[in-house]
Amino acid sequence: MRWIVFILIALNGALWYVPAWLEPPVSKKSEHGVLPRVSSLKVAAPAVSLERSSLACVRIGWFESRDEAERFGVQFAEDFVVQEVERELPPLNWVMIPPQSREAALAEFRVLYAGGVESYVVSEGEYRNAISLGLFESRSAAESVLEQKRQQNLNVVLVNFPRNRIGYALVLGVDPERETELVQAVESDNHGNFDFVEIYACEGVATPEKNP
Repeated sequence: MRWIVFILIALNGALWYVPAWLEPPVSKKSEHGVLPRVSSLKVAAPAVSLERSSLACVRIGWFESRDEAERFGVQFAEDFVVQEVERELPPLNWVMIPPQSREAALAEFRVLYAGGVESYVVSEGEYRNAISLGLFESRSAAESVLEQKRQQNLNVVLVNFPRNRIGYALVLGVDPERETELVQAVESDNHGNFDFVEIYACEGVATPEKNP
């Protein structure tokens, strides 16, 4: 009798535990939620490059915008890339009345405006609340205005105005035997108005875009 009771207890336990063994494992979660399915993972496409030793690179600049560079590049049956470069340009020469309190700057500006002097109050930056009397590329022109304003008993100074500019260069990958032909076509098409046309070996120039 005891053996029959023992067997029944064993069979009852099996009914509870065996289904748990047969259940599929529960997916683990990351600390931010369910881990992504494999099908949802994106693989980055490899970048195209102009790195073949058999290619020469012809670099042309400057263009005012990326679109302008691309429009020029598509006319040639060559792979190309547009490079965005921050160019440091020569500073401008800034004639100004030095910074002062906001109230004093506005009061002096009104007097200058009433007298027909072209000026404006600087609203931000290192020279905030200065009064600008002109920006000049020519140093001699700036010095001439400076002297003129001093003769009008204005407290004026001359400072450098640094400026940078984004420029766009077009790099074309071309077979070496065609580089002279391509350079001639580039210069002819733009009448030699580019700042530079350079030729060098194509090494390490990433090109994520190609002409059609």
